[in-house]
Amino acid sequence: MAEVRFEHVDKVFDNGVKAVSDMTLDIRDGEFLVLVGPSGCGKTTALRMVAGLEAISSGTVSIGEKIVNDLTSKDRDIAMVFQNYALYPHLSVADNIAFGLRLRKESKEKIAKQVEWAAKLLDLLPYLDRRPKELSGGQRQRVAMGRAIVREPKVFLMDEPLSNLDAKLRVQMRAEISNLQKQLGTTTIYVTHDQVEAMTMGDRVAVMSMGVLQQVAPPQELYDEPANLFVAGFIGTPPMNLFDARIEKDDDNIAVVLAGVKISLPADRNWRYPRLPDYVGRNIVLGVRAEDVHAAETKPHWPAITGRLGLLEALGSSQIGYLHIDATKVAISTSATSASTRPEDLPTESASSFVTNLVAYFPPRMAMKTGTDVRIALDTANLHFFDAQTGEALR
Repeated sequence: MAEVRFEHVDKVFDNGVKAVSDMTLDIRDGEFLVLVGPSGCGKTTALRMVAGLEAISSGTVSIGEKIVNDLTSKDRDIAMVFQNYALYPHLSVADNIAFGLRLRKESKEKIAKQVEWAAKLLDLLPYLDRRPKELSGGQRQRVAMGRAIVREPKVFLMDEPLSNLDAKLRVQMRAEISNLQKQLGTTTIYVTHDQVEAMTMGDRVAVMSMGVLQQVAPPQELYDEPANLFVAGFIGTPPMNLFDARIEKDDDNIAVVLAGVKISLPADRNWRYPRLPDYVGRNIVLGVRAEDVHAAETKPHWPAITGRLGLLEALGSSQIGYLHIDATKVAISTSATSASTRPEDLPTESASSFVTNLVAYFPPRMAMKTGTDVRIALDTANLHFFDAQTGEALR
């Protein structure tokens, strides 16, 4: 096992496209780190640089204490699991698992022992004589995992290994891969565009956009304390509601004005967002998660605003309401070509047109009717505030 370290790493392709920019990141020994971001953000390129499949334009990548920029893939002591499994169709499960060990000319005894160990760990013992075409998608993915773990590498690299599986199987395999990594304790870098995978699997999650690391933190910290608008809009299902708003004084307190309503903030907001007092009289971007929007009748002492209910989805345990409020929504693009953390560069939705611009959770049996006005209250203890020009959280 070993640490993996990126130090000021750039990757510029021959056509001039900069896929990774000034990436500095330490992956701890034994850690499960997930690289997540939209397609084209540079996460797979970063992984391939660790694997030795892409040359590094500048900076260094280290595995353990050794800089590996100039080492070939086979000399880096890593194992990679691909999204297409990369199994040999003419070989049995046992031979696919053993393939890397045979290339290293290990003894027959060691190969047999390692294959049996991996097959038992991955519940593949009954399938060792089968060919890949005789296996389900999940079983093939286990074979690919088995081929990686028998080598006992310093680092596992996984490039969207679950993307070809159906939704139910992905949930099962997420748990299996997480448990396997904890048993083995091998440093793992896992690439995905699926934020649910990232949040449920990673010890820490590194969010990327347009080749730049946006934030690296444990999953709950990413959710509760996004560093900027991109992270706020990308992490969370549904995404965080983001609006143009204004900070004003309210006697001795600070208030945020949204949809024409002045909402007084609790005193402790000043220390959670210490820069907020500096923004009195200025426009900011206000963020609120769907679970922090409540029906006003359930929170009668909270300040309320009015929204018109456009759509209601019943989930059994809750209802998701899509409303329109008289405020301008800030839309965060997650495309590879236009992702940005600058609100002035982002498309907005006109408040005059009837477009649902706020998502909220409501109690499951609350009687509600689409096309009617609904009074909603925001949990002021869990609001988020961002600079309207830089997009950075006001911490």
